[in-house]
Amino acid sequence: MFEYELQQIRSDELIREAHNHRQAQEALRGRRAAARESGQNDPEGKAHSPRPRRHRFARAA
Repeated sequence: MFEYELQQIRSDELIREAHNHRQAQEALRGRRAAARESGQNDPEGKAHSPRPRRHRFARAA
């Protein structure tokens, strides 16, 4: 009986953890959608930082 109760407790913990994960993913999707909608007025979009991601030219050896 003790093992069954431990299994039930663990199962409940996993269900709560999965629910929290789904809520976090849903919130993230909402933030991304809101950012996408607010950025639609800007034709080029917004850069995360002013510096380019890659160097324009490869480094010389």
